[in-house]
Amino acid sequence: CSAPSTGGSNYNIGQIKQGELQFGVAQSDWQHHAYNGSSKWKGKQYKKLRAVFSVHPEPFQLIARKGSGIKNWAGLKGKVVNIGNPGSGQRGTMEVLMKAKGTSVGDFKQATELTSSEQVGALCDGKVDAIAYTVGVPNGAIGQAIDGCGAHFVNLNSSVEKVLVSKNPFYAFAKIPAGVFYKSQKADATTFGVKATFVSSADVDEGTVYEVVRAVFENLDSFRKLHPAFKNLSPKNMIKDGLSAPLHNGALKYYKEKGWK
Repeated sequence: CSAPSTGGSNYNIGQIKQGELQFGVAQSDWQHHAYNGSSKWKGKQYKKLRAVFSVHPEPFQLIARKGSGIKNWAGLKGKVVNIGNPGSGQRGTMEVLMKAKGTSVGDFKQATELTSSEQVGALCDGKVDAIAYTVGVPNGAIGQAIDGCGAHFVNLNSSVEKVLVSKNPFYAFAKIPAGVFYKSQKADATTFGVKATFVSSADVDEGTVYEVVRAVFENLDSFRKLHPAFKNLSPKNMIKDGLSAPLHNGALKYYKEKGWK
């Protein structure tokens, strides 16, 4: 069993489609688009994609470096902004938001394509002015940016985000309270986001998926302790929230045995 570091949501789904991965983590919006053949998956619909369970909320977080002068989305104009690496869920969400706000790459001084692991170092070193990250709360890298080098969240709660959330069932608003997860965070941050979902393919055998699901749910207390973002997970929500592809038969078999379906 191996858990390689990858390029993110759309990369993972693509690798599952090609049979290179049996499972992957994907944002709920990209699960929806891949299964339905919309957005980046137009003309490449993947009907064999299967949901296994959902995990924690993943708010889309826009973070500006100390001294950047960025207080809102309009403040990104003329700045160096990391829009994320191609294939990542955060890049996809950034592009959706840019389109909704009428912003193009040309509005920035420079648009970088750093990965999630590279971008915080670049922010703290002053090489970029703002970064975007779709990730669970709390997150060590974001803690490094906010508590380590004085960066701050940019609120994403305008009428544009309200329309996106109302029109798309896979989005929801999220609040990151001041001082709870990041000691240096001075004010509550409001943004919107997705769920992290665990997905597979109809081609992966039922027994394998059943055993993975059984291992997680029969050890859920241990699983919750693996990361602070998992703390409030409940089976009731994990087997329905953010799942737009059909459940894999192996997962469904376990949920039926437990009387959850």
